[in-house]
Amino acid sequence: MPHDFLVTGPQDAKITIVLAHGAGATMDTTWMENTSSALADKGLRVVRFEFDYMAARRSTGKRSPPPRAELLKQEYEAVIDELGARGTIVIAGKSMGGRVASMIADELRDVGKISGLLCLGYPFHPIGKPQSLRTAHLEEMKTPTLVCQGTRDLFGSREEVSGYKLSKMIEILWLEDGDHDFRPRKAISGLTVADHLTTIANHVSTWTATLREPEWQ
Repeated sequence: MPHDFLVTGPQDAKITIVLAHGAGATMDTTWMENTSSALADKGLRVVRFEFDYMAARRSTGKRSPPPRAELLKQEYEAVIDELGARGTIVIAGKSMGGRVASMIADELRDVGKISGLLCLGYPFHPIGKPQSLRTAHLEEMKTPTLVCQGTRDLFGSREEVSGYKLSKMIEILWLEDGDHDFRPRKAISGLTVADHLTTIANHVSTWTATLREPEWQ
């Protein structure tokens, strides 16, 4: 079924970020809105979409868990084709959305459809299960990748991630005292979510400028 898109930022932007939501929230949550706006303020075009299971929730009101990863991967790939964007394309996602994007990134880059991968709060492991790593495919990642991660993220803290074997193509931007939604404890860090979103937007703007548009696109 066709997907609805929410577009934030200039239509003529040279760089488009396709942003998928997390497992339990829609594409128009306050977090997604604020993140998209921060990136758009840097001249980036952000396109949001919802996986079918989440879109169905709007019409039925019934909360259902995400389908298996294989189906989400196929759907994300279909979204890229449906969007038909040109120029430099970065696939991205919040938490689960970023994980799904990471699982198709190399394949899409090999055929000239994308230039990079952006993960906002990557779920390196389930909460409370640090031994159940979701990093095997990240060890050989060939796509330029930026992971923005809170230092105290329960899905993968700085202390934990520092011990993982990850591809040299993966850069991690650590957000001081941030949780999975980048919320810092202001009384401890003196920072706010807005501060971290500004840091992310600035870094993503610089990072995307280094990406190459596929020559055969």
